[in-house]
Amino acid sequence: MNMLIAVITLTLLVAPSGTASAQSFAKMFKRLDESVLIIRTNHKEVVVGPQKQLTSLPGLGSGVLVSSDGKVMTAAHLVQTADEIAAEFLTGEIVKATVITSDPAADLALLQLEKVPPKAVVAKLGDSNDSEIGDEIFIIGAPLGLGHTITVGHISARHRPPTMYGVARAEFFQTDAAINQGNSGGPMFNMKGEVIGIVSHIISKSGGFEGLGFVVTSEMARGLLMDKNRFWSGVEGYLLSGDLAKIFNLPQQAGVLVQRVSARSPAARIGLRPGTMAAVIEGQPLIVGGDIVLEVQGVPVISDGAFYSVIRDRLGQLRSGDEVTVTVLRGGEKVELKMKMP
Repeated sequence: MNMLIAVITLTLLVAPSGTASAQSFAKMFKRLDESVLIIRTNHKEVVVGPQKQLTSLPGLGSGVLVSSDGKVMTAAHLVQTADEIAAEFLTGEIVKATVITSDPAADLALLQLEKVPPKAVVAKLGDSNDSEIGDEIFIIGAPLGLGHTITVGHISARHRPPTMYGVARAEFFQTDAAINQGNSGGPMFNMKGEVIGIVSHIISKSGGFEGLGFVVTSEMARGLLMDKNRFWSGVEGYLLSGDLAKIFNLPQQAGVLVQRVSARSPAARIGLRPGTMAAVIEGQPLIVGGDIVLEVQGVPVISDGAFYSVIRDRLGQLRSGDEVTVTVLRGGEKVELKMKMP
């Protein structure tokens, strides 16, 4: 009898907590969902085949409106070399967008909407430093194109930079909340309804979600996108060093092999040429045949990647009329590209 009373008492104590949690998730989802956008892009990709053709391919991800004047945070890998970007609101309204600034090494980008619908909801940026491992969180996005989907989980770990190859500048929350293709760029919310991270990527053996999702912290996003000099290159590259630098006959220890270039970007205006042929070298899929960047503003590319921050800071300080100089290896010869900042 005493055991039965104990079980009943425990049930009464535990059950309301779960119900309250479900209710709070539901209320917050209704309140915050309108601040989450579906990001649609078009970009050029090399078609595998003898004709080396470029074709336009659609891309899809998520983003979050963070200011009343139309600024949207998303993932850099989604928009870095996009030729066209559009944001779709919960109402179905689609608005064109452009990249203000992007940091591929942290997988963060800030967009500017062409206009802001009258009833648009702006999400509040929280302080990710106040979040702790074990905290409940939720993510809203468009997994596999299924727009405005909520997934719930916890902060599993915090990883400070440098931790991930290719996104070495970012601080990440690791989470067990389900993340799939299409969630990239979407917001992670805390239980106060504040944005504490921007979805970046997963680690998976199967290609699907396996409980290892990674989200760039909001303080990292605020610092890189809102508080620093802004610059977007519109180029995607791959660092060649060591044996790869020798294979490509580089005249120095490292260079950046240009993969893709956005048609409306500074990289396109200065004349950087993207790759033209898909290849696999040492197990790494690459697009070869494009320029190899050796120097930017006199700063040489080096193998440890430290050059990236220096170059980005210098480019971010440029003003209208300032000259940009990029030295590339093209057809086995050094070529100097120049342009004036608009």
